[in-house]
Amino acid sequence: MTGIESLHVSDEVQFGRDCEATQIPSGVRIVVPQGTTAYVGQTLGGNVTLQVSTLGLVQVAGRNLDALLKGGVPVAESTAASSAAEEKPTGPADEKALWEAMKQCYDPEIPCNVVDLGLIYDVKATPLPSTRSRVDVKMSLTAMGCGMGPAIAAQVRDRLLDVPGVEEADVQIVWDPPWNQSMITDDGKKRLGLW
Repeated sequence: MTGIESLHVSDEVQFGRDCEATQIPSGVRIVVPQGTTAYVGQTLGGNVTLQVSTLGLVQVAGRNLDALLKGGVPVAESTAASSAAEEKPTGPADEKALWEAMKQCYDPEIPCNVVDLGLIYDVKATPLPSTRSRVDVKMSLTAMGCGMGPAIAAQVRDRLLDVPGVEEADVQIVWDPPWNQSMITDDGKKRLGLW
């Protein structure tokens, strides 16, 4: 079995090539060198969060899963060839697709997506001269002191940029209104065992 479903918490993996990753919690983009060993922490939303002894926590986006080797076998097939062949579609982004993309974004410490956690406050798509869209998102975090903010905002931005018709995306963290548990959707409450 290959793909993200073949990974489990605490599995050892090795980077088969240099790979872009997001350092947790800073959200800084780094390159993890080929040959680096890591341990799986979480596999939600198509991304993999890994513990690397020399770097701490890093998150690898789904498009880079081919860089991870488990038992010497790539976790996923390379997407480089298919991505290069794809053309960015013209036309504005579909609002439903934007929300679905954000549902693939998770706090690496909470097993519920940012939409169902009630963290997304506003989404605005603005047409650009290219006929594609700029997407601006206002989101919050579960706590003002949460150090995961930059990493989560970067994850949301990256997912939005993968949506057909999106040319630019910006994610701002806001604190008004303050987040509280009543903002969690019914699906989120079920996922978190709150009812």
